[in-house]
Amino acid sequence: MDLYEYQARDLFEKYEVPVLAGIVADTPEEVRAAAEKIGGVVVVKAQVKTGGRGKAGGVKVAKTPDEAYEAAQAILGLDIKGHVVKRVMVAQGARIDKEYYFSVLLDRANRAYLSLASVEGGMEIEELAVERPEALARIAVDPLQGIDKAKAVEIAEAAGFGPELVDKVSDVFVKLYAVYTGEDATLVEVNPLVLTEEGDIIALDGKVSLDENADFRHPGHEELEDKDAADPLEAKAKANDLNYVKLDGAVGVIGNGAGLVMSTLDVVAYAGEKHGGVKPANFLDIGGGASAAVMAAGLDVILGDPQVKSVFVNVFGGITACDAVANGIVGALQTLGDTASKPLVVRLDGNKVEEGRAILRDANHPLVTLAETMDEGADKAAELANA
Repeated sequence: MDLYEYQARDLFEKYEVPVLAGIVADTPEEVRAAAEKIGGVVVVKAQVKTGGRGKAGGVKVAKTPDEAYEAAQAILGLDIKGHVVKRVMVAQGARIDKEYYFSVLLDRANRAYLSLASVEGGMEIEELAVERPEALARIAVDPLQGIDKAKAVEIAEAAGFGPELVDKVSDVFVKLYAVYTGEDATLVEVNPLVLTEEGDIIALDGKVSLDENADFRHPGHEELEDKDAADPLEAKAKANDLNYVKLDGAVGVIGNGAGLVMSTLDVVAYAGEKHGGVKPANFLDIGGGASAAVMAAGLDVILGDPQVKSVFVNVFGGITACDAVANGIVGALQTLGDTASKPLVVRLDGNKVEEGRAILRDANHPLVTLAETMDEGADKAAELANA
């Protein structure tokens, strides 16, 4: 789950990372009141989960509460890369001397953490990494050791911070790593991390991504979720404990086991090349169980996607035998009734496969087509979607 900037700021403050005052506001009137409370120069910043806010007019400096009011009028409702601004943060202004960059993230390839740091912050870090890779220090972080003071000093020196700044910035690095581990994040990024004219190091703009697999350890994370902005299909799947990811194709995919579902996506995409370039519409793993309730929940999510033209159910019976899966499909179609209106191609294999196929044949549901193999099922589902 990606957080808004104001949420990241609040987390930083919780871990004693140096930040400036910030107040969230939803209306120009609230922005004016926030500017009056903070006092002095403020920055009105659009709260959207995308970059490029400044270039799009989503960040404005205001010297007075009236200017902040006018800035809010211009920013609220602004479309920034498809994200409509509904909320802003009124942040205390800073007298910036220099801008830096720091982040710690999950390095999946090496099964470790990775710290990125540079004395050249403020610009797109992707551009810096490509155009001047030597300006970005990449320091591996052992998850068992983390970033203590010594490691933080190593990162600061590798990034090119001068001796007069190493002690200050390394203290902030340690605190940012505490955010990373304490909140089970996959990314903590500050861009820019600034040196003010007064000599203070401040985290001016933060980005945090939380690992939803660790939500059971953090009951408070549920409050950080923007339910209004969530995809309704993904929200429905999450409510039913289904592993669902929406894609942009026309063939809905249901399988049991992440590996099988990922393989199915590839096979559907390959088959779709012969049928108008049809692609899979989603990833949906119903897990080890495939009861009528679980199957109904999965089909309800997929059939609720207007992009879906056909559904491919690809299940390998193991602990849950194919006859139980077949009964689940029949029961799901009965539960959904008229809301199930798109063709289903079903491929069963594994434990009690013949019994499962017999159940589906006997049910003789008009929407269901049986397939012997995964390739055959994917081809038929792509054909039906294209039709």
